[in-house]
Amino acid sequence: MRSELHDLGGLFGFVAYSARLREVTRHNNATAGRKESVAEHSWHLAMVTWTLHAEFERETGHPLDLERMLKLCLMHDLVEIDAGDPSAWGQADDGGKAAAEDAVARRRFGALPEPLAGEFLALWREYEDARTPEALLVRGVDRLNPALMRALTGQGWADVGADAAALDALQLPRVGVSDTLRALYEEVRDAAVRQGLLPS
Repeated sequence: MRSELHDLGGLFGFVAYSARLREVTRHNNATAGRKESVAEHSWHLAMVTWTLHAEFERETGHPLDLERMLKLCLMHDLVEIDAGDPSAWGQADDGGKAAAEDAVARRRFGALPEPLAGEFLALWREYEDARTPEALLVRGVDRLNPALMRALTGQGWADVGADAAALDALQLPRVGVSDTLRALYEEVRDAAVRQGLLPS
């Protein structure tokens, strides 16, 4: 009984920790009047991935593990509770960001009881290493999402000084893994240019 209560304590502690993802804000807007939280981003990432799952399977010609993809969506940014949410428009990572996030992942996920600790750490590595079709697609949706929100909320890209060519350079390496994602991205980009939110 004592062991079971100890495990529950660890689980409850992690549940409380994960709730703090609501407090971490991103650089893009959620509405015209406020920034998006990382929790909102993770939820929408999961919803978009689920919505496009059949298209992704059609494109790849083989089954994709939707449950694992949704888990990747929901957990990959949890480390930002401790490490913060760096802007994709910032300077190139010198390894410090990756090392800091890795340390958070090992500390926070490793503290979970098994088998959750192993599962969370394996999912974290899968996303970061981007070696599976599922991880590559989730990373593509993850990169599409902030561009979509900047366009939908009218925020644009003036705060980062980006034009369409700069946005392509950031987006295409990740969204290019899928014809569907690339087409969606190009629709978002072209609409943003037409609306004056993004210089051509």
